[in-house]
Amino acid sequence: MAGHSKWANIQHRKGRQDAARSKLFSKLAKEITVAAKMGDPDPDKNPRLRLAVKEAKSNSVPKDVIDRAIKKSQGGDAENYDEIRYEGYGPNGVAVIVEAMTDNRNRTASTVRSTFGKHGGNLGETGSVAFMFERKGQVSYPVDVGDADTVLMAAIEAGAEDVESAEDGHIIWCADTDLNDVSNALEAELGESETTKLVWRPTTTTELDLDGAQKLMKLIEALEDDDDIQTVTANFDISDEVMAQL
Repeated sequence: MAGHSKWANIQHRKGRQDAARSKLFSKLAKEITVAAKMGDPDPDKNPRLRLAVKEAKSNSVPKDVIDRAIKKSQGGDAENYDEIRYEGYGPNGVAVIVEAMTDNRNRTASTVRSTFGKHGGNLGETGSVAFMFERKGQVSYPVDVGDADTVLMAAIEAGAEDVESAEDGHIIWCADTDLNDVSNALEAELGESETTKLVWRPTTTTELDLDGAQKLMKLIEALEDDDDIQTVTANFDISDEVMAQL
């Protein structure tokens, strides 16, 4: 299991989910506003908005916050956000993709570059690390939704590409363009998912020791603490022994 789910487990163990709850709500609401502004404000007619709302609900974002975010997109005072992807290298040469939504490109670029530099990394050009990732749809379910065979059969029927089942849950992968259809089919069979989102899936990973993992965690945390940053993905892997020490 590579960086995407390991990082989620580390966050959970450190209790960062509770500490960052309001920041997470804000970022999910921003995605809803942007999705609604770019397309139809009706989630049933706007696949990106439908996925954004689904992800917000799975993270317990209140309905009134979701409704306000959609309504905000229709107002004349709605901010205009640019969607930007930054690519770079963290400590130990780990590839990092940063996705941002910003109303000030210069401010965000400066912050991201500075954050990489302060934590032993460096910002690269667009395309410098993206070739080490694939854009995929990811749907996550808790372990108690069913055993591995049950989830695998449901995933196959839904048109998914791959399933990772472990003691902490199930991760179902699909083509990025199929995420809406696959997630709807899975929901009909397995119920509501824990998360449904587009992610960058590493095709190659860098193994980190404890020191390297700690340095990378500090970089990711610093990036995620910035309000302009929506997601941070890194192609690292760590052993269970290192995981336990984190």
